[in-house]
Amino acid sequence: MATEPLQIAQSSQLPPAQPAYVLRGHSAQIHAVDFLRDNLHILSGDADGWVVLWSIPIRRPVAVWRAHNSTILGVGNWGDERIITHGRDGEINVWQLKHEGERTFSTTLPIDDTVSDRKQPWLLHSLTVNALNFCSFTMCSGVSTQEASSASEQQRPGSYLIATPGVQDGFVNVTSLPSEERVATIPTPKDVKTGMVMAIGLHYQNDKLLVLAGYESGHAAVWRQNDSTKHWQTVYVNKLHTQPILSLDIAPTLKCFFTSSADAVIGRHPLSEDTVKPKSAQTKHAGQQSLTVRSDGKIFATAGWDGRARVFSAKSMKELAVLKWHKEGCYALAFSNVTGTTPSAPADDSVDAPSIKRDLTVSELRTAKAKATHWLAAGSKDGKVSLWDIY
Repeated sequence: MATEPLQIAQSSQLPPAQPAYVLRGHSAQIHAVDFLRDNLHILSGDADGWVVLWSIPIRRPVAVWRAHNSTILGVGNWGDERIITHGRDGEINVWQLKHEGERTFSTTLPIDDTVSDRKQPWLLHSLTVNALNFCSFTMCSGVSTQEASSASEQQRPGSYLIATPGVQDGFVNVTSLPSEERVATIPTPKDVKTGMVMAIGLHYQNDKLLVLAGYESGHAAVWRQNDSTKHWQTVYVNKLHTQPILSLDIAPTLKCFFTSSADAVIGRHPLSEDTVKPKSAQTKHAGQQSLTVRSDGKIFATAGWDGRARVFSAKSMKELAVLKWHKEGCYALAFSNVTGTTPSAPADDSVDAPSIKRDLTVSELRTAKAKATHWLAAGSKDGKVSLWDIY
């Protein structure tokens, strides 16, 4: 049953917040979640290599398959029809799954059957990558804003860039899709012992590609390509953590990125030397496995080894809410991307709504609500995904 949206400024007298829904279906711990198709679907990946594509309006699986023979490190989407999965088996797979073709796939959840073969979507690309650590891939559009504005209509759908850890400790490889060509190999910062790459980010700033990296040493760094030499140069490197960085995410509107770690610190870093000042915040809760920034840049959230998701103000870095439901560690987080002015449905899904919605069916109301809700999804070691309605 749906619950009222969680107010960020919670009173101590209010009862603990509860998830709006809980998706149960995995028999292994969940390491990756991602929203896609205007927030109408969510993808979850587990430690046994299974992925489940869920419909949010009906809270049911619409496609289930085993994407890898080992732990899913990350999932993502490339438009509405292409799904990306990254496994610890050393492969990044790009699958084509059209909406109209969903009905041909199995909906039997891994918790009910992990033995039977399942139909897989069409495999468009398979990249061999380094998977010696637990660092997930990251991706972004392959063209900057300036390049996209001058490109032809045929080019604009264009390429995507995929960043993964290199074979050498501390290196980052950037590969272009659909060409599958290596476009960059980023070394470690000079004179810094970083250890392995643990988290990666890609971002265009002023039409220049930035590569962000969080390392085993607790350092974070930003790289930018030099226009004249085409070599990559370090524009920022700093150490705010005493333990390995586990996750990072970018807040473009604030011109910074945040890092979480095996320690209890949350770090804020500039995207370049002329933006914000580095800052650290002590959370007193060690083991923030995953960190994600909401698309509007106002809040970010972390998933903790203590089973709690915590919501913070992106501007002040103050803790705003603690979401406690899972009894085991949380490893994955994702915010829905709410854009536009799609109207939401009443909380009880009734048809007794304002006149603008009176002609909508119950199904259409649920779809409108799913699109407009600021969901936060948390995946846990218990094999469940909790969906929280927050703003």
